[in-house]
Amino acid sequence: MNSLPAQNSAVSDSLAKSLNGAFSNVYEKVAPSVVVIEVGKAPGQALSGLPEGLQFFWRGPAPRVLESDQGSGVIISPQGHILTNNHVVENAVEGHIKVTLKDGRKLGAQIVGVDPSTDLAVLKIEGNDFPAADLGDSDAVKVGQFAFALGAPFDLPYTFTVGIVSAKGRQDLDVGTSGVAEYIQTDASINPGNSGGPLCDIDGKVIGINTMIADLNRGLGFALPINTAKEVASQLIASGKVARSWLGIEITGVEEDEQAREIFPNLSGVVVLGIKPNTPAFDSELRAGDVITKVDGVPVAKARELRREILSKKVAQEVKLDLVRDGQPLVVAVKTGEQPSLMIQASNRMIPPAAVQPDPAPPGVPPGMLNQPAEDQPGVRPPSPRKKDTRPQPENVHGMVLSDADGRLGKSGGALVKEIVEDSAASTSGLLPGDIVTEAAGKPIHNASDLSSILSQTDMSRGVMMMVDRRNQQTFVILKP
Repeated sequence: MNSLPAQNSAVSDSLAKSLNGAFSNVYEKVAPSVVVIEVGKAPGQALSGLPEGLQFFWRGPAPRVLESDQGSGVIISPQGHILTNNHVVENAVEGHIKVTLKDGRKLGAQIVGVDPSTDLAVLKIEGNDFPAADLGDSDAVKVGQFAFALGAPFDLPYTFTVGIVSAKGRQDLDVGTSGVAEYIQTDASINPGNSGGPLCDIDGKVIGINTMIADLNRGLGFALPINTAKEVASQLIASGKVARSWLGIEITGVEEDEQAREIFPNLSGVVVLGIKPNTPAFDSELRAGDVITKVDGVPVAKARELRREILSKKVAQEVKLDLVRDGQPLVVAVKTGEQPSLMIQASNRMIPPAAVQPDPAPPGVPPGMLNQPAEDQPGVRPPSPRKKDTRPQPENVHGMVLSDADGRLGKSGGALVKEIVEDSAASTSGLLPGDIVTEAAGKPIHNASDLSSILSQTDMSRGVMMMVDRRNQQTFVILKP
């Protein structure tokens, strides 16, 4: 009668020993490929650039003539290539990167290349036959499976911790990665110094590179998926830089945006909010307001899904986009381009449209003084009373003060928004002074009168989509009373 509890106890003991052996095997397999990285940095650089709320894994002692930071890394080739985080080696002083191996060897390392967008870097140590890690498949990782972190937190090298994969596809972490990376979340204990070390599965295969934590001891750690890291590392080793495909569009998922759900209530896809000038999309048949539903046959419902599909393509590769425009299905082909660097993107970032320039000053009046009181204009006599202005006055349509665009797009056509009236339909639509409306309710706009006429004949209860040129960037707004 008492044999059943004894059998259960034996089973539990056997299971515990099995797990114990499995965990130990992970450490024995992975540890030889893990390295401790010490980086000498100029004073004041060790803790620079940390995003608020998310602490990168730095280990900084008291300031000296040369500050020292510590992180982790993992050997990915027998030739001595090491994968780590960019923030571990950022601002390193040349010749002051040292790598310590599990067997005690301490070697100098050189930076092969860095990729700030994914916070990855590849280092190289001289030699051959180094113990390279077994890299796994992060796409096959499942939430709930065991996860193991290995690194050098708080000057404690080869600390080994265990947890589970808590989530996949974490993206909205506000860490300056421009939406390029998605992260594996884990509750395996990781701390400052773990940066660049591996996150492994039960088979001892590396499934991610530990990159960040939310505060300390919260059980919220994030690792860059190894599939992303492998692609980045291969490009860095080959050319020292990473080339990424892009289209040059601003997007949001229909299900991710309340206004988009109202505009496209029966669609699942990704809305093209705007098209940047001088980009692959700008030179294609793609238009702002299109809803992309598939990329080369792969369904996309969220912005990150579309971004991931485009990033998976080669630069200059043609992709076919299934989309819906004005309720009709279409297929548009776009050839990808190379995503510009962050520095270049910053220079191309849209500047808020400047106020519409006033009419030129009459002869004898210095520029910029036309609107000053006559007595405040030095050296200029008070002008005689003007004759009544008989020129056509701008139209005010739903809070838009309009005039003809007069070829401002390099061609005739369009209605120029000169002013926006406060507390009007236009003020809540997202329109800005300087915008040129080129289409409304699916009809082309040639001048201000066209826009006024079309809006007066259109049912605006659900809003009217208007295509807009904003400093050569194509976008759209919804005008709703």
